[in-house]
Amino acid sequence: MKKELSIIVSSYKNPSVLRLCLESLRKNILNENREILVFDSATEEETEMMMREDFPDIRFFPHKDNLGFARLVNNGLRKSKGNFILILNADIIIEKKSADILLQELKKDPQIGIIGPKLMNFDGKVQPSCFRFYTPPIIVYRRTFLGKFRFAKRKIDKFLYKDKDLGKPQDVDWVMGSAMMTTRRAFEKVGLMEENFGFMYFEDVDWCRRFWEKRLRVVYYPHAKMFHYHGKGSASQSALRAVFLNKLTREHIRSALKYFWKYIGMPNPHIDK
Repeated sequence: MKKELSIIVSSYKNPSVLRLCLESLRKNILNENREILVFDSATEEETEMMMREDFPDIRFFPHKDNLGFARLVNNGLRKSKGNFILILNADIIIEKKSADILLQELKKDPQIGIIGPKLMNFDGKVQPSCFRFYTPPIIVYRRTFLGKFRFAKRKIDKFLYKDKDLGKPQDVDWVMGSAMMTTRRAFEKVGLMEENFGFMYFEDVDWCRRFWEKRLRVVYYPHAKMFHYHGKGSASQSALRAVFLNKLTREHIRSALKYFWKYIGMPNPHIDK
């Protein structure tokens, strides 16, 4: 049966966080013509039991291996039945009507390919969730002592859109894949997420870039708000130390190299004024 809204939740080894996410979806999405699909990597018995006993109405897809973010989302896109698709990490707690607000914006403007909400920490502080496209210096500045210099801080601030009023909806280069909504018509035009970057980095950057290449807008919409339990697993005080000791940092750098290689010499498809 066709649905208006499909919610794809990607999860990995944290049933207590997943529970909070699913409870917020049940409580805070007003649209009743919806389906919720959970795609879980390296599924453990506790998660299977919780889904079976407490969320029998939700379609659950366990996986023995750790598939990574892009493969989970792509599986969800293939299995979903909705004309509109909300993609969430399991560490997202939505506010009442936030998903419905994004849905209405997509309905109003068919040129919007992806729309992302404002993400908040649980202490009420705003998380960066919309960005300009990466350049190699930005990766270096954000991970080394060079980021403390004034010239680097200016570049990082521009990357984070600090030169814009982020209290207003606006077109951006890319929004964080932790929470984004698209349409079936748009993603079928663009294609599925790239699965070759790694387990969890740059898939959202690449996907948004491909939407812009197809002349579909990527919009940051701060009037819809969601909370994100964002662990900084790839951050480190010492970049060189992290490269050797932090698996997530190595994964991020590896994904970045693949991304830059893919787009070497290619112009930015979205140049904002």
